Amino acid sequence: MPQLPRVAGAHLVGSVNQPTAEAVFRLAAGELGEALPRIPDGEVGERFHWILFQGAAFDRVAGLSRAPIDPIVVAGFDLRPLLLDGTVPASELVFGPLGYAAAAIESHAEFVRLREAGVIPAGTRFQVCLPSPLAPVTSFVAPGDRAAVYPAYAAALVAELRAITAAIPAADLAVQLDLATEFAYLEGISLGGGPLEAFFAAAAGDDADGTAPDALAAEVARLAAELADAVPEGAELGFHLCYGDVGEKHFVEPQDAGRLVAVANALGTAVSRRIDWVHLPVPIERTDAAYAAPLAGWALPAETVPFLGLVHHEDGVEGALARLAPAREALAAAGVAEFGIGTECGFGRGPAERTAGLLALHREILAAAQ
Repeated sequence: MPQLPRVAGAHLVGSVNQPTAEAVFRLAAGELGEALPRIPDGEVGERFHWILFQGAAFDRVAGLSRAPIDPIVVAGFDLRPLLLDGTVPASELVFGPLGYAAAAIESHAEFVRLREAGVIPAGTRFQVCLPSPLAPVTSFVAPGDRAAVYPAYAAALVAELRAITAAIPAADLAVQLDLATEFAYLEGISLGGGPLEAFFAAAAGDDADGTAPDALAAEVARLAAELADAVPEGAELGFHLCYGDVGEKHFVEPQDAGRLVAVANALGTAVSRRIDWVHLPVPIERTDAAYAAPLAGWALPAETVPFLGLVHHEDGVEGALARLAPAREALAAAGVAEFGIGTECGFGRGPAERTAGLLALHREILAAAQ
């Protein structure tokens, strides 16, 4: 029987419900210390609702206009689709600053101050979380115009990343790319605007309609690699694979970890530089071997650490260990020597009073899993 992998380290996906980046850094470091190889700033401020604030960036682009319908308001943001209005050719669309670089640079200064003061352990990296370009384009652009608008937004996100890496030393930086909308395409579901059509996979023929999920997984990995490969050597790179988090619920429950593993493996092939971690969700009710079984097909190199999102506040240590056991056996079959833990998604939209206890729960699970 393969040796069971060691459980070591915790990962924070991104959002943490605290009022400021300083509060996030202090609380995370205080509860988990060296168990966290990297700490995000909690996606505070306008990033509270993940990408919803990006609608304003689309509004500022000459050549794009909102559909002439009543506002579609979600969490205070207008999600009416944007359309090419004919005033500017799609090839000449230009996005201004998206807000990610400005937020990262400001938060990093606070991170360094606290690390120098001994609040954050030495050697801990500052984690920046960025969406894949596919998520905002799918969320804000009308289906028929997504393919035309995508290159301009993707270029703007690369520009944000380059501004971040110009300001923050590579040795201090960990960049996480969030892949969530990709799984809506893979699962063939609607996110409110009708069934998604994989415009980015047109060259794949029949694969574009979801009939060949492995081929579509390769296509979403190819898109993500265009941004991932802009992360400089010396900085860490990771991926958060996600089935959504609206009201602490997935947009659809995965049948098993199969598509998550397929995307992870495809990223390993598509991305030309080292991938340091991949985070995958584990639904609360999935303590069964069937959900975890595809993890036996994990094919990334040893330097890529899996983090399993099996921490749920509802059932504490006992529930986490029940989810951990079958996953551990499946990863052992894949030859994985070590993996870490986290929540399924960020927990910034949960109650603020839950945050400290949820962080402490990670520590308790790590101790119990030894």
